[in-house]
Amino acid sequence: MPELPEVETVCRLIRPKLVGRTLGVSRVHWQRSLGGLSVRRFSKHVRDARVRRVRRRGKYIVAELEREGSFAGAILVHLRMSGRLHVDPAACDRGPHLRVSVDLDDGKRLNFLDVRKFGRFTFCDDPLEVLRALGPEPLGSEFTPLWLRDQLRSRKRILKPLLLDQSFLAGLGNIYVDEALHAARLHPLQRSNEVSARKSNALREAIRGTLLEAIEREGSSFDTFYRTPEGQPGSYQHQFQVYGRNGRPCRTCGRKISRIVVGQRGTHLCSRCQRSYPPRS
Repeated sequence: MPELPEVETVCRLIRPKLVGRTLGVSRVHWQRSLGGLSVRRFSKHVRDARVRRVRRRGKYIVAELEREGSFAGAILVHLRMSGRLHVDPAACDRGPHLRVSVDLDDGKRLNFLDVRKFGRFTFCDDPLEVLRALGPEPLGSEFTPLWLRDQLRSRKRILKPLLLDQSFLAGLGNIYVDEALHAARLHPLQRSNEVSARKSNALREAIRGTLLEAIEREGSSFDTFYRTPEGQPGSYQHQFQVYGRNGRPCRTCGRKISRIVVGQRGTHLCSRCQRSYPPRS
């Protein structure tokens, strides 16, 4: 599933092609992509609206719309497992995986492709109805050392599932949690309230550093699904320290990377760099 770096990359590349454009006729080839919205209502709300702003919130892409200078709702996109966004010439044939397309006033189209059909491309009158449940942005001003320290101490949860919880911190997924925990030298099964202040600071820096480097490399393409709006793969997968490297030597200490299951998620770690959490009776 595309995580924060991949979604941020899509946002940055799609933004200059959409902001200021007026939307036209929409075509829905897979109604479930609308997330329960009817085709008629979707078409009514987006047609003739102007794209005011394109931003990311967690793993969502938010295209804010306006009419006559007033806010007019937003298109919300969640790529899920295999969603992609492209702005193409109107004559471009995107094949059988095209789920939704919207005409733009410059003769191009915004196309939403989704091989596995889990993604969402829908309209919302008030995006806060969906987005208010999300936690702080890990690259935002709210994610301070003090905030993280206090939030970890106030909970008694295992680190890996906690960091994957979008209501705790928005945008992280399996890849970047594994990578950040390794960088911070924290075991995925460590209890959050047992993380020291020093380790909490290290975790914050590891999360931010990992995400920023991944964004610089336009995300990770470890399978055929994720591609940028320009059709290119990301390159951060070449920097993985632990994710997907089960049985291969740790780049830091040489010990073989292990794979365990935490909260039903495959989890990769180095048992030497990330020493085991305290045993429990």
